[in-house]
Amino acid sequence: MNFTTNDTVYTVGSLTRELKNLVENKYRFVRVQGEISGLKRPFSGHSYFTLKDESAQLKAVLFKGSARYLDQDIADGQQVVCHGRLSIYEPRGDYQLIVDSVDFQGAGLLQQRFEKLKSQLVQEGLFAAERKKQLPKFPKEIVILTSPSGAAIHDFLKIWRKRAFPTNITIYPVRVQGAEAASEIASALMTVNREYPESDLVVLCRGGGSLEDLWPFNEEILARAIARSELPVVSAIGHEVDFSISDFCADMRAATPTAAAEALIPDVSHIKEQIQRYKSNLSGFITTLIDNNQYRVNQNRRLLGDLDFLFTNVSLRLDHVTDRLLSGMSKRLEREQNRSNELASKLQNNSPISRLRLQEQRLTFVAEKLHFHMHRSINDWQTKLGRHAALLDAVSPLATLARGYSISSKIDPVSGKRNVVQRSDELQRGDQLEVRLHKGKIECEVSKVLLDKQ
Repeated sequence: MNFTTNDTVYTVGSLTRELKNLVENKYRFVRVQGEISGLKRPFSGHSYFTLKDESAQLKAVLFKGSARYLDQDIADGQQVVCHGRLSIYEPRGDYQLIVDSVDFQGAGLLQQRFEKLKSQLVQEGLFAAERKKQLPKFPKEIVILTSPSGAAIHDFLKIWRKRAFPTNITIYPVRVQGAEAASEIASALMTVNREYPESDLVVLCRGGGSLEDLWPFNEEILARAIARSELPVVSAIGHEVDFSISDFCADMRAATPTAAAEALIPDVSHIKEQIQRYKSNLSGFITTLIDNNQYRVNQNRRLLGDLDFLFTNVSLRLDHVTDRLLSGMSKRLEREQNRSNELASKLQNNSPISRLRLQEQRLTFVAEKLHFHMHRSINDWQTKLGRHAALLDAVSPLATLARGYSISSKIDPVSGKRNVVQRSDELQRGDQLEVRLHKGKIECEVSKVLLDKQ
């Protein structure tokens, strides 16, 4: 078998230039589908981002001039189809897609993903009503996972201040938009469960937006984090018409951040009105109850007559019994105290602490000695294993194949059995061969047999 070799020595620049020409000629215009990630817009106004799917990533650039003709701005998390040409940026040797137009199809694909995940989690029971935790009527500690700069948290705090209930609000800053937001919120929720166990509940808070903007709250990682949360979770995401996977997993769903604050934080003025009303009702009830009982007492007093003599006799008997009980308890406590002192003295005289310390020292010495011998034995075996591995690699037929050799086997047309061919006179025209290379196999047919001249 003949092998051809190319003895040309390329410079890095010349090789990159040839690859650039090859790629740009082969893929003049392509359409690539994927999710936008890592979007950056430097001072130049160009957009640099990565198109990714489940198995790979592709760097892409959308120049400022082309971006003017798009129907909308591109953003992280969007599912798009980019049209453009492949090119290699020679200074870094990177290949990238130069985008000239973008087909936005994110909403349809995201909606499909939403329905698929929702169906899966329904079957697993994550939305079941029996899983929902009871929310406290008068929460003392609330942790809010949100963006501190967003309008949603300001709406929530506005209601909190207006109602003036002494609830302590802790704002835990997280990203609420972008590719990394879902994992960040899920991690923060687990941290709050661990570091703020005294909290009464956790609120996921974000204002409205498009399906792409709200997509972190439809991710499976966040849904499962909500299900695992020991603290009750309230979902206050978007507007009234916006529903997310987090809404279904949470213990309560609020239509808006404002609605969440109104549902969770009691109104002090309303509570005061209720208390005053209850106080008035209770006062009237107690007055009526006292009057009725006083009447009954007066009636019973007239029937019983003078009870002073009876109460005095019972009081004297009670004092006598109390004195006897106290005297007996004092003597019993004194006996038990003496017995306890004797047992403590015996225990002190037979303390095993010194023997335990000696055994502890011996155990420490034996453990260190065992650790030393185990470490040395492991090192010896690792050295032997290395030598054997090197020897096996030296005699391995795979190593021989890697140097450019191959193994040819004749295929029996009846049984399909492979027999290794050692001489050309074992073959004849038309025989089928299987050739094993270093990587892979090929099958071929003998067209001519050449015998060695003796």
